[in-house]
Amino acid sequence: MRMKKSFGAMMALAMILAAAGCSAFTAESMVNAKDEIVSLAPKDIKTHSVRSIKTIEINRIAIMPIADAPQQGGDPLAPGGADAITAELYSQASLAGGWQVIPNDDVAQAMQKLPPTTPANLDQNALALGRLVSADGVLYGQVERYKERVGIDYSAAEPASVTFSLKFVDLKSKQIVWTAKFAKSQKALSQNLFNLANFVQQQGRWVRAHEIALEGVQQAVNDLHGELNLTQNVKRFETGTYGELKSGQQRYNQTLGPAGLY
Repeated sequence: MRMKKSFGAMMALAMILAAAGCSAFTAESMVNAKDEIVSLAPKDIKTHSVRSIKTIEINRIAIMPIADAPQQGGDPLAPGGADAITAELYSQASLAGGWQVIPNDDVAQAMQKLPPTTPANLDQNALALGRLVSADGVLYGQVERYKERVGIDYSAAEPASVTFSLKFVDLKSKQIVWTAKFAKSQKALSQNLFNLANFVQQQGRWVRAHEIALEGVQQAVNDLHGELNLTQNVKRFETGTYGELKSGQQRYNQTLGPAGLY
């Protein structure tokens, strides 16, 4: 039933687009059809979580800078790709709520104490970072493809393309409890009618690599956030140092209780 409805909505909007300026469709029907199509945009991310993910307690997470890992024999990564994905991860994780995201400055200081991150030591550095900043979990990963479009919004010779993978490790068990893989290259509507959802979502234009990356990060953070067993509407603002946190010592406020927990 859902498939028939989806196909019907896609065909309806295709007819509207084809008859633009001379059809009897109302503006309202155009908007409704467009909203339906956008909601059907396919997910370009594949995720997996272990059963134990529902049993762990996560209050503080760290976002480790994404590592460059270009595909062997593939195009070189466009400058700034890993930084863009890292920034979006921090932004989307902060917006999600339900956990405390450790500030970027604190993560950057801790990373200076670790060897440069490579695909070979990715997991080890994530655990080391988590210990240094007293995180319950660390979100990290690598970007394998970050290709910028060639051309402008409505006339691109080559489309943008992004591929990255993510992991989330639980510091208590040292177990990777969640993984994700995102890969997307924009395609023209003429290449595939069923690409109509993406065509409408992007307003018929050729997007930049960072826009594709944002889409992937949003999908990833939403999935991870939904998988974790978080205490909703509770935020923790510890006022002690990382050393105090690790030793269990926290400043106490007689009104709020232990260190800003409310």
